[in-house]
Amino acid sequence: MPTESSSFYLPQSAAVCTPWCSRTLNFDTKKNPNLPLSPPYNKRRRQIGVSDRRRTVSSASCTMGSSNGLSNAQEKPPLFSFGVISDVQYADIPDGRSFIGVPRFYRHSILVLQRAVQNWNHHQKLKFTINFGDIVDGFCPKDQSLDSVKKVINEFDKFNGPVYHMIGNHCLYNLPRSKLLPLLKIPSVDDHAYFDFSPTPEYRFVVLDGYDISAIGWPQDHPNTLEALNFLREKNPNSEKNSPSGLVGVERRFLMFNGGVGKEQLEWLDGVLQEASKLNQKVVVCCHIPLDPGASSKEALLWNYNEVMDVIHRYDCVKVCLAGHDHKGGHSIDSHGVHHRVLEAALECPPGTDSFGYVNVYDDRLSLIGTDRMQSTDICFNRQAD
Repeated sequence: MPTESSSFYLPQSAAVCTPWCSRTLNFDTKKNPNLPLSPPYNKRRRQIGVSDRRRTVSSASCTMGSSNGLSNAQEKPPLFSFGVISDVQYADIPDGRSFIGVPRFYRHSILVLQRAVQNWNHHQKLKFTINFGDIVDGFCPKDQSLDSVKKVINEFDKFNGPVYHMIGNHCLYNLPRSKLLPLLKIPSVDDHAYFDFSPTPEYRFVVLDGYDISAIGWPQDHPNTLEALNFLREKNPNSEKNSPSGLVGVERRFLMFNGGVGKEQLEWLDGVLQEASKLNQKVVVCCHIPLDPGASSKEALLWNYNEVMDVIHRYDCVKVCLAGHDHKGGHSIDSHGVHHRVLEAALECPPGTDSFGYVNVYDDRLSLIGTDRMQSTDICFNRQAD
């Protein structure tokens, strides 16, 4: 079971998609109704100590990256802006608590989403919104799963623009991929859920499928399920594969509610980043599961975050990795200068509070404007951990 450092709970138990090598969505319309090996890393970057060294950033200066404070000097308007929310985990059940006692407000969370959509529409200049996964909670009664998923999606659909979804573990507790992906309008080949899109020529967004290799969501006899179960047997000696008991440090991530990125997806990611580099694009990587130990609880990390980051660090184009899953949120800068921002969960907002935001995108930074429990954060590029 997750320890006290973990803040999530685990139950027991566009239009036409192009091939993976070019799965890029056209973003020229206001709203798409159908949506939802490389050269070594540039050695000019200074690498500090061992590759796992990280520093959480909390400075109020943009040059350092900030939490709870934004840079006042913004001479130019943003290139574009987009909305963000994560871990709504709605369910029509009484309020409860995570396994470590953190209150969870299952019915209120959809009100947070409603206020988020109202806020985004009032802004009027948001180009799109990204949902970082887990729209319905695992405690949702299974005879209500489909209706609950549709209910949450209906609230997202009230946003006046495209909404890009990614899948989380709680989504997969409720519905299998084969049903979930069409509802979320996620571009898919063979029920894989990774894709990329370019809202402007200067930027590309890469959405990863963190449950590509997973013991949940795929049919029980699917090769990805079998690979995940074999992996967990090798990495986690506990009979309860959601328990990190006896695991140390980042090994505590080898839990059934996490997942991994498969070989084909890693190859696809490498190809996308190679193309983005040729086009001189800045890249924002999005994944439900965090990719850096400095920004997340150890129990909430992607199984093979190190392999994913090895691919990302080959290139100079990736500036930011955004994630959900670890409800308390976090921010770090890794040893290659890539920012990692984990978003605070909508589920854990007491009545009358919120957790959502929007991001202003500039040539040299991203500025997250958070509401209530979602901390505002300036993310300035080309800054490395000290």
